[in-house]
Amino acid sequence: MLVVEDDPGIATQLVRGLERAGYTAESVSLGADALRRPPCDVVLLDLGLPDIDGIDVCRQLRQASGTAIIVVTARGEEADRVLALDEGADDYLVKPFGLAELLARIRAVLRRGQRPGGELLRHGALTVDLRTRKVTVDGKDVALTPKEFAILECLVSDPGRLVSRQEIVERAWDEHWYGPTKVLDVHLAALRRKLGDPSLIETVYGHGFRLADP
Repeated sequence: MLVVEDDPGIATQLVRGLERAGYTAESVSLGADALRRPPCDVVLLDLGLPDIDGIDVCRQLRQASGTAIIVVTARGEEADRVLALDEGADDYLVKPFGLAELLARIRAVLRRGQRPGGELLRHGALTVDLRTRKVTVDGKDVALTPKEFAILECLVSDPGRLVSRQEIVERAWDEHWYGPTKVLDVHLAALRRKLGDPSLIETVYGHGFRLADP
């Protein structure tokens, strides 16, 4: 994940927040540096850069790759929003904003970026087909409920990343779910049992869950 922000204080704060949330993040202060970087999953782009206008950076990033672009800027006028979105931005967030909202926007653009054209995810003996929603372990079909599949998809989409209980609940249920997150434990137990290897889904107490190394 790349933060394009010329204010070092804001850039440092964003990178730290993203890393605490389990993402790998770095920052650059110039638009030219952002354009030289290889494509990444998400770019957080400030519009007020010292060398190149952020709108031009957005346009060139979009022409070069399918990277998700979230504009994070003090420019709150509707005309700026429309221009950025027309030039390829996936979302637009006006400063100041909370880290929780930013993380929710990131999760949303990453979900939208999962292509529905038969994407196959593999992790050791586990294979998950996002298009057909078919799961196999060692070539044998595993029948999952919709909630179990949603939990597994959340974990297998980024193997090794620590995913919080709240993020899994928001993605598998609804971002407006206000019930107890303990309901997740029931579905996780069933999922582990069906996958045949309880150690495949690793619990990091007090933090969340991730897929263990195959």
